[in-house]
Amino acid sequence: MDTTLGIDLGTQSLKVVFYDYNAREVVASASAPLEVMRDASGRAEQEASWWLVALQQALQQVSDSVRMSVRAVAVSGQQHGFVPIDSNGEVLHAVKLWCDTSTQQEADEIMEACGGRERCIELAGNPVLTGYTAPKIRWLRKHHPQKYRNMAHVLLPHDYLNFVMTGRAVMEYGDASGTALLDVRTRRWSRELLRAVEPSQDLSDCLPELVESGEVIGHTTDHFAQEFGLPAGIPVAPGGGDNMMAAVGTGNVVPGQLTMSLGTSGTLFAYADRPIVDPQGNIASFCSSTGGWLPLLCTMNCTLATELMKRPLAIDNAGFDAAIDSVPAASDGLIVLPFFTGERTPNLPRASASVLGLNPENCEKGHLLRATVEGATYGLRFGLDELRRLGIEASEIVLTGGGANSRAWRQIVADIFRLPVVRLAQDEGASFGAALQALWVLERQQDSGCGIGDVTREHIERQADLACMPDETTSDRYADGYAAYRQAVAGMAPLFETDGART
Repeated sequence: MDTTLGIDLGTQSLKVVFYDYNAREVVASASAPLEVMRDASGRAEQEASWWLVALQQALQQVSDSVRMSVRAVAVSGQQHGFVPIDSNGEVLHAVKLWCDTSTQQEADEIMEACGGRERCIELAGNPVLTGYTAPKIRWLRKHHPQKYRNMAHVLLPHDYLNFVMTGRAVMEYGDASGTALLDVRTRRWSRELLRAVEPSQDLSDCLPELVESGEVIGHTTDHFAQEFGLPAGIPVAPGGGDNMMAAVGTGNVVPGQLTMSLGTSGTLFAYADRPIVDPQGNIASFCSSTGGWLPLLCTMNCTLATELMKRPLAIDNAGFDAAIDSVPAASDGLIVLPFFTGERTPNLPRASASVLGLNPENCEKGHLLRATVEGATYGLRFGLDELRRLGIEASEIVLTGGGANSRAWRQIVADIFRLPVVRLAQDEGASFGAALQALWVLERQQDSGCGIGDVTREHIERQADLACMPDETTSDRYADGYAAYRQAVAGMAPLFETDGART
């Protein structure tokens, strides 16, 4: 048996997937949980050492024979996180994650130094948002100057695992575009943005080499192989951010398809063969990890919101769909703005969750849960409006992520978006995408002309019995619900913009 290994370093867990590419099946998978250090300032951090412990725990759940069958590996990782390492490869500070909103001041400072939000979009294709990597670097410089002076490399989470596996510090274009430092049009670092982060020295000295997605970045070292129970000397693909790898894992490598990920965060994205830059900055202008571009909308509260809401409602996974089904579409006028950890789209980092429209008829557990699911989905529906404004159309949505396991949620997506919803047989999302990218690297060693589309067409299978079609009557009801949601966001936004909104 020959397999490729896909590793997905998420926010709440690390997952491994072993894909037998000859039999075309996932032969093993495992995961290990991760904690997040949070406080009222918006801080959200993890220790990089926790990732290595989780990787060991996940791999130990898989048999020796399967682990030793791996012929190539790739890593998918949560985007935007900041891993500063010194010249000895030691991590200098806890990793600030994509969902850390404590660096809003630093984000504002960088944009002001560049001439404002619009100027940043001109320079790199994106504004500097608090979740991105750039303000995290400035935060370290400001709050921990000695650690900053010792910094030799700026890495992203998946880059760090690559570094541990190979000893090589590199970065690929997809994940790099989420730093807010890369000009996505030219695929080069923006010198002006680098100076805005660090005016006194050349920050580019700390940025790793940029590599193409089809390259081999290195091979697993003997030390890594011995410690983690994997073969030594196997090729390591560049990997990418979790959204970029989810695009590969769902076959979103050519124009015309939408992928929606219902994970801790929610994402909606489409492949483009040219740079797509949103002058308003609502759609992230990212590069893909397949040589193209990946215009994307991200919300910070998706399954995170539903999991938090389930706690006080005492609703478990087994009762999730039944609770939703007990309530009509649009939840009898109840609206939940699920901004538990602030929000990126709309850009309200100081926001908190809100419940609007309670009355004696809708003050029930099922209503609160369904309205939370609908609120998370409405936030992603805004992305469809914005993508269409930029000239991107699609005929269907491929759904992935933990929330996609809910039949009720899948139907809500189809009805709110008025589009068919498709599920895939390989329901592993980003981790499966990483396994396919690793396979692509192997295939390219035999045929340099092999494209990622060749790999996805051959290895991705749809699951017809899980597809959902929109119901026109329900979609009409949701059109009114979506309008009410947008009105509620507009009305609450001024309150969220105060410094005390999340205290």
